[in-house]
Amino acid sequence: MAAPDLFFIEREHYARGLCALAGVDEAGRGPLAGPVVAAAAVLPEEWATDGVPDSLKRLNDSKQLSEPVREELYEAIQANDTIISAVAVVEAPVIDEINILQATHRAMNQALAGLEPHAEHALVDGRPVPSLTLPQTAIVKGDAKSFSIAAASILAKVTRDRLMVQYDEQFPGYGFAGHKGYGTKAHLLAIEELGACPLHRLSFAPLKNNQPDLFG
Repeated sequence: MAAPDLFFIEREHYARGLCALAGVDEAGRGPLAGPVVAAAAVLPEEWATDGVPDSLKRLNDSKQLSEPVREELYEAIQANDTIISAVAVVEAPVIDEINILQATHRAMNQALAGLEPHAEHALVDGRPVPSLTLPQTAIVKGDAKSFSIAAASILAKVTRDRLMVQYDEQFPGYGFAGHKGYGTKAHLLAIEELGACPLHRLSFAPLKNNQPDLFG
């Protein structure tokens, strides 16, 4: 069975004269703690005909890859000076202030704004983003259909995971290095024992529902 063509979507856009295509994806919408991270990546147009380098042929949806493979791909993306990329981080207090959807969209726009030179069109994983500053094509499960989105997925996921490992040292006892802020049983038990820390999203259940007990 032939492998899926993860440059098909890019080729369609190149045929319409759109060359500077930025794949955009995020990591960290669901956790109870930590930031939401978005990344944007522009791959060289010639890869659509010449193929991606061997070091990046495993590019795919970051959720389908093991942590060691994600780390290897992250380093390969960062080491390739023909890839244009940028990452943006929006922390928990802002998520609580403007809600996770708006925080995610803000991170995506900030990542796109960080590209130099700028992209002219965005390939977005998932649903359309009304506030996006660029024309866009939204692709459901795009991180498994587009090399550009897959690259952004890797950048966002690995950046966030590394941040959570750093935060684990800053806020010991919660296990952030392991669960990365998601609502695991161990994480919920740690919150019950220690209360919330500055990384926690107080607008998320069960933190929101338990605020009087945890923070009163």
